[in-house]
Amino acid sequence: MTKNVPTSIKDQQLIEKRRKQMVKGAVTLFKEKGFHRTTTREIAKASGFSIGTLYEYIRTKEDVLFLVCDDIYENVKERMVGSIDMENRSVECLVDAVRSYFQLIHDIQDEILVMYQEIKALSKDAREYILQKEKDMVHMLEVVIENSLPYQISDQELKLIANNIFVHGHMWGFRRWILQKEFTIEEYTDKQIEYLLTSLKLT
Repeated sequence: MTKNVPTSIKDQQLIEKRRKQMVKGAVTLFKEKGFHRTTTREIAKASGFSIGTLYEYIRTKEDVLFLVCDDIYENVKERMVGSIDMENRSVECLVDAVRSYFQLIHDIQDEILVMYQEIKALSKDAREYILQKEKDMVHMLEVVIENSLPYQISDQELKLIANNIFVHGHMWGFRRWILQKEFTIEEYTDKQIEYLLTSLKLT
């Protein structure tokens, strides 16, 4: 889908560079003003180039939002793949996976908030593409959970547990106005891991 965002530029490295600038500038603006109140001229300025240059790399403002959402999930996926051992069959691997995932969400919580606030502005196809990436990441958690358990659970239970972990990670950002006054990210993570292991009878 990213490759289908129109551009008149042939240099792939330059496309990647400019679009990363665009994403960085757009996230700041979307966080401050929201997607609908942000103009493409403001995005161009925040990205460090002219409005004419901006339109060499995208077609519409919605393309910028798509690039923002896609970039967020690519970064999340890359870091999850790098920090989660999908072959390790141990409780320690599950703990490490949850800890890495929560820290990742902490690091990009502003971007996650922007994405969920504005994703409704994307086309149906673009939303489905982005949400499929989310499903892929939840599946990674399912594999780690299944590998860590000394007993079998149903696919339904597995999906629920994986989604609970996924949502509790996002909750750190969504509910930060209260949670981050009460806990550090380390304290929050430790508590959530404690609850998870207790529910799975792994303690």
